[in-house]
Amino acid sequence: MLNSRYQILPHRADLKIKSFGQSKKEVFENMLIGMQESLRPELTSQAVVRKIQVESDNLENLLVDFLNEVNYLNEINFEAYNRVKFLEFSDKKLVAQLYGFKVNFFGEDIKAVSYHDLKVEKVNSHWEAVVLFDV
Repeated sequence: MLNSRYQILPHRADLKIKSFGQSKKEVFENMLIGMQESLRPELTSQAVVRKIQVESDNLENLLVDFLNEVNYLNEINFEAYNRVKFLEFSDKKLVAQLYGFKVNFFGEDIKAVSYHDLKVEKVNSHWEAVVLFDV
């Protein structure tokens, strides 16, 4: 599947997503959207907002830690997020508001976000990230 925000890459057993953006923030946001849409949630009409803070030792690890935190919130709160607003963003720390909805059920389950084949890089004038999700 290909759209302007992210692309589902072929992988034998797991879910692999490549996201695109004009900035690091946009690449993080588009990866989040790809991840959340891949869960195939059945949303309720109950809107939710969650504030999160994630710190890590570099940009790549920050992306994995961010997505793992979101995945944790998906599971414990039965919520899916379709928008993020970054209140702070650097290569080692982010503070964000997640916006979404309560969920009746998920059509797919992500067990964890993997470091395998992880990539966040500037390519010409835009940013790209590749993340493998253990499903």
